[in-house]
Amino acid sequence: MSRKKDPCQKQACEIQKCLKENKYMESRCEDVIREMRRCCQQHAAEKSVCCSGFRKKNKTAENNEVLSSSYPVSACL
Repeated sequence: MSRKKDPCQKQACEIQKCLKENKYMESRCEDVIREMRRCCQQHAAEKSVCCSGFRKKNKTAENNEVLSSSYPVSACL
């Protein structure tokens, strides 16, 4: 049985890539984070593992840590 690809996996991987390239400075990845939020809103009815961190967390100072660790990196390789 094959798993259905997470609809926002691409955006989650883009966030991981951007954060890594920018030494995990969230402010430098605002565009890709915005795209992820849009994707999560668009696919709100679906069970997206990638979006689970966006639904649960508020935009606070601790989000830097949340964003850098919320997405399964292995899914992006």
